[in-house]
Amino acid sequence: MTTPLLEAAGVGRRFGALVVLDGVDFSLGAGEAVGIVGPNGAGKTTLLNILAGSLRPTTGRIRLRGTDITNVRVDRCCRLGIARTHQVPRPFGGMTVFENVLVGANRRGAAAYTLGCDVLELCGLIHLANRRADSLGLLDRKRLELARALTTGPAVLLLDEIGAGLTDAEAAQLVATIKGLRSGGVAVVWIEHIVHVLVQVVDRLVCMDAGRVIADGPPAEVMSNARVIDAYLGRGAA
Repeated sequence: MTTPLLEAAGVGRRFGALVVLDGVDFSLGAGEAVGIVGPNGAGKTTLLNILAGSLRPTTGRIRLRGTDITNVRVDRCCRLGIARTHQVPRPFGGMTVFENVLVGANRRGAAAYTLGCDVLELCGLIHLANRRADSLGLLDRKRLELARALTTGPAVLLLDEIGAGLTDAEAAQLVATIKGLRSGGVAVVWIEHIVHVLVQVVDRLVCMDAGRVIADGPPAEVMSNARVIDAYLGRGAA
């Protein structure tokens, strides 16, 4: 069997007596896009934080290309090829759009300028390169959040509800952008409540509930699963 690009094995996370994740197994193949859905409190963002290296699991292991990275610091995880976006974008407001992406590209040395331009072009922001980041609307702030992550040169991109708050038209533009970056071979893990947006991009869907994975497979199959329907709509809805 091919070694997964990114893997969580038996991952659990407690906060005191509160069990947030309970024995989660998850894998991501090279170039694959996986969506994670589930009700609020299911443990989705906690899992993403653990995959990114910003939170340690209480139990279980995280592996990247077969190497254990469970206790690797978040900055090192980024250098190894894992980047993420946050649900609420927090750009450096007093800096321009281009200066924001240079922060992520700075370790590329002389290539940083070209990389910054390429990423802004991919994310549809090149015409706003000299605008202050705090003047952007929500869609462009989310695009900038995505661009800043991409300048680190990730093999794995973790997206936390990047579609939240967008209109249908704005979400469609975001989908086009993410499809474009997928064509470059970046693997994606995307948490999203807007499922009809998510399924336009992902190859596979994982549903979580109460800290556990309750379904994993093709999007249509997962969304028709009785346990998934029950988790979203309440007991008996299936």
